[in-house]
Amino acid sequence: MNDPRQPNKPNPTTRVAVLVVVIVLIVIGTFLYNAIKGKREYDEQNAAATSTAAQVASGVAAASSSGASQ
Repeated sequence: MNDPRQPNKPNPTTRVAVLVVVIVLIVIGTFLYNAIKGKREYDEQNAAATSTAAQVASGVAAASSSGASQ
């Protein structure tokens, strides 16, 4: 049945399983990287818009308060 002269052949199923696990981990890592990158870009755009709106609001408040003091 089993010939002791033949070396043990590695199981190809484990190689395929390892390959699938590595590919899945790469895909998950890519999704996480893109999500974090997109969130940073979104936060940068909103921070610029928020600071611009705050400056406009403070400018309007300053203009109205100086006009009211006359």
